[in-house]
Amino acid sequence: MAESVDQMLVQMQKAKDVGGDLVELRVDFLKNFVPRQDLDILIKQAPLPTLVTYRPRWEGGQYDGDESKRREALRLAMELGADYIDIELKVAHDFFNSLPGKRPEKVKIIVSSHNYERTPSVKELSHLVARIQATGADIVKIATTAVDIIDNARIFQVLVHSQVPMIGLVMGERGLMSRILAAKFGGFLTFGSLEAGLVSAPGQPTVKELLDLYNMRLIGPDTKVYGVIGNPIGHSKSPHIYNASFKSSSFNGIYLPLLVDDVSTFITTYLAPDFAGYSYTFPHKEAGLKCCDEVDPIAKAIGAISCMIKRSTEGKLIGYNIDYLGGIAAIEEELRVLNGATLTSGSPLAGKTFVIIGAGGAGKALAYGAYEKGARIVVANRTYGKGLKIDKAKELASKVRGQALTLAELNDFCPEEGMILVNTTPVGMEPRIEETPVPKETLKHYSLVFDAVYTPKLTRLLREAKQSGATIVHGTEMFINQAFIQFEMFTGLPGKTMPYD
Repeated sequence: MAESVDQMLVQMQKAKDVGGDLVELRVDFLKNFVPRQDLDILIKQAPLPTLVTYRPRWEGGQYDGDESKRREALRLAMELGADYIDIELKVAHDFFNSLPGKRPEKVKIIVSSHNYERTPSVKELSHLVARIQATGADIVKIATTAVDIIDNARIFQVLVHSQVPMIGLVMGERGLMSRILAAKFGGFLTFGSLEAGLVSAPGQPTVKELLDLYNMRLIGPDTKVYGVIGNPIGHSKSPHIYNASFKSSSFNGIYLPLLVDDVSTFITTYLAPDFAGYSYTFPHKEAGLKCCDEVDPIAKAIGAISCMIKRSTEGKLIGYNIDYLGGIAAIEEELRVLNGATLTSGSPLAGKTFVIIGAGGAGKALAYGAYEKGARIVVANRTYGKGLKIDKAKELASKVRGQALTLAELNDFCPEEGMILVNTTPVGMEPRIEETPVPKETLKHYSLVFDAVYTPKLTRLLREAKQSGATIVHGTEMFINQAFIQFEMFTGLPGKTMPYD
């Protein structure tokens, strides 16, 4: 946040350049703030309409001085031509009573309430809206904190029923969807930062992300909502791919990163038809299957889904698994190049030893897909041999007539040369990019190594496999193949028309 008037002037121009409609002047961050002098400069030289906020510490801001001086500065901002000012509910009645005579017609007063601990119930939020309206506010603002992603639904419900202009936002990483979907549910505005990390409240995306990644100006009441369900989810590139594709194909949809703790609770909360489909990633692929009304036979056999579609006719949730299609196709393509084979010569996986690290959703999918192609399956899992009631590695291996190992046993496992190694665990994913599931010396026995992790594209496992002489297949190849298929399922449009760089 800017700490001087000059910095704030520069940032205001940048806000206009990147596409902002309004600038919030957080004057509580200014060092040596001289209200009449500084506000006169800032308001008169602003390239966009202005919202003046002078947030006290007791409401999450920086100002901790005399309250009467703070309110005087806000009254001064009104006189100098600010388009909006923000005053907190706690002092709103006193502020309105202190206004001398008729206030300038241009200025609109936002009365705000911030909850930095939780999101209250819909009943409590509705009561809060009524209290704010009773002050004489032109615009109601409520900002709460997301303990769970389902907290957004309460704000959405209050927004759509509000009888006055309202800003309703949920702070924190789990509240991101409230900021992006504000226009869908009738929000007056949303906030974006100029740079990642330089935020005035937790969880703010940048203006560039709102406009270029999430196509916020295209979002309306009829926009269909899609997203990727996972935990963690910040690494996902899916929003970049699908939102660009939706825009280029004029499809009225938005694709969000959804940080979900409990899949069942999320699904039962967002039952509206406009929440139309989801991709599933670690660790929710198996939990997602349990939430489906119907499951594709292949997904049922695998025991996990990677995609869920809400059937528009009756709202039933249908689960699919396309991991095996995307991953196996990418591996087969590289093997054909390696072996000089053609599409007519059968699967190059036939008869190969196919070693999978991980027995979760992606591990199950690739084990099933490779088994169907005639490969011999070996499953190594981190939980193998730890006295679990049901050992995932053994359970998966039995379903594909394979063998189960510990990761330690995998280090010395070499029944033949030229095996295929597949990592389906998150080991090596950002930010822990120096981790790898197996030691480098193990990799000399493999002719091809595939890593389902795609952030970073070149993981430590792939880098060391290449150094050991193996052909490598990036997780992005599986991701792209899946994206083509899923785009068709979401939109009904040809997947190969998706733009991808």
